[in-house]
This record gives sequence, structure tokens and C-alpha cells, in this order.
Amino acid sequence: MRQLSDHHETVETWRELEDRVNNLIEMVDLLEEEQDEQFEIEVKNEIASLSSVLDNLEIKLILNDDYDDRDAILAIHAGAGGTESQDWAEMLLRMYVRWAEKHKCKVEILDTTPGDEAGIKSTTLEIRGRFAFGNLKSEKGVHRLVRLSPFDADHARHTSFALVEILPEVRELTEININSEDLKIDTFRSSGPGGQHMQKTSSAVRITHIPTGLIVSCQNQRSQLQNKEAAMRILEARLLELELDKKEQERVKLKGQHIEAGWGNQIRSYVLHPYKMVKDHRTEYEVSDPTAVLDGDIDDFITAYLRSKVGE
Repeated sequence: MRQLSDHHETVETWRELEDRVNNLIEMVDLLEEEQDEQFEIEVKNEIASLSSVLDNLEIKLILNDDYDDRDAILAIHAGAGGTESQDWAEMLLRMYVRWAEKHKCKVEILDTTPGDEAGIKSTTLEIRGRFAFGNLKSEKGVHRLVRLSPFDADHARHTSFALVEILPEVRELTEININSEDLKIDTFRSSGPGGQHMQKTSSAVRITHIPTGLIVSCQNQRSQLQNKEAAMRILEARLLELELDKKEQERVKLKGQHIEAGWGNQIRSYVLHPYKMVKDHRTEYEVSDPTAVLDGDIDDFITAYLRSKVGE
């Protein structure tokens, strides 16, 4: 039913576009006969509107990988640097939540480890919306912030790092085979906010996948069952990522070098001082309004990345 709904939406979009193009052709024919200035403005506005729609549809055509149309699990990890990096990680969390809201995606924070003084050490959230993973896969990597520190009495300039991970959701159990005997499940008391109930009962869950050594935990939900379900979704996504990495390594042998998203390979820099700029180092695309970007306006960066991947 979900696939049927997606296909129905696609067909309706193109049929509506076809109708608008036919109407525009008629408007142009009328304009040639009447030469009305106001009508000419309407025609130009419709042309601009249709061009914008086509640009967006072109991006959707680029999103044709196997997992692009899926929901996404997004994780953010603060880098070395204590409070500075933890605050930067929380700024990135806000940026992605704002982006999701603007695209009418649903956001659920599955797990968060608060910072020592401010910000967060790490967080994992689920973003549900069509093409959520396809769009956000461009964000995978190290993000670098340069600014005057609000936590430094001398207001010195600091550089902070945070790592962003993007995982596709697992839709079918057949995609990832998890043997219950391979899981070690521990429960513990939640250390985060959430009221006395969460902190007095062992509602937090930690799952270890013994064959791979992967460890995931969740403590944001109210009940142990909810935390276990959320932790399993994260584990499934991470196991799927391992499978995709294996396939990618096989492709790398054929197509050449692939640079991992490591700490020395930041994908994007956000500079708030001594000048204002956000620059993506993979595409060289940059803007001079970091405030808008940190408010969730990252679509131009996503588009530039997707266009750069065409033909690879």
C-alpha cells in the first residue's frame, strides 16, 4: 500500500505538470495575439513556477538508488573538545529537526546522551518521510564549526567537530537476518531527563550484537519495551549499513579510491568568525548566511551533492 501510494503521487504530479504545460502553451498563443502587459507578467510567473517544479522533479529522478525513498536514522556524535563540540552537536541536531519540519517529515528522537555542561554527546533520531534517506545521505561525514566560543571567558576562536551518520530504515525482516541467540540484552536505569518513572525503573536498554560487536542503546522512551523496539530499529539499520559497506567495498575495487567519512575528512565547514560562510568541501558549493543554514536551509547543499554524483 505504501508503494502504491508513492506511485500514485508520482503519476498525479506528472499529470498535473502536463496540464499546466498545455495551459501555458495556450497562454503563450493568446499573448502573441493580444500583447497584454499584465497577461505577459502572468505568463512569465507561470514559466518561473514550472521551471522550479521541474528542478525539484529532476532531483527526485537523481534519487534512484535502492534505498533512497526510505526513512532515515540519523546519528550525531560530538568530537573531541568537550563542551564546545557537544554544543555543536546539539546545533546540528536542531538544524536537521528544522529541515525535517520544513519537509513535513516526522521526527522521533530515539536516544540522546546529554553533555556534561551543555549540548549533547550523541543522539540518534528517526526521520520519516519519502526520500528522507536519499536526501540526507549527503550529510554523512564530519562537520566543522569555527566560531568565537560562548563558553570561553576570553571569547577565543574555537574549532569544533561532530560526526553525522545516516542509515536507511529496514523495511522487511528478510533484508536483515538477526538470530536472537546472537543478541545480548541488558537493562539499566535511564540517566537522561524524563521524570522519576524513567530514572527509578530499569527502562533503558542496551543490545549487543555478538557476531559484529555492534552495541546500541536507547533510554528516551518511557517503557523498557519501547526502548527495546527503538534499539532494535537502530541495530537493524546499522547491520544493513554493514551490508551496504561490503557491497561498496566490492564496487571500490572496480571504480577506484573511496574516501571514508573520517575525522580528517570534514565534508563541510561552518564559519561564524572572522567571516560568515558555510562551504561544502566535496562540491565547493558555499553560502554566506550560516544562520539560515543552521535553521535548516540545507537543500542547496543537498542538491549540489546529488548533482555531483550523477554519472559516478
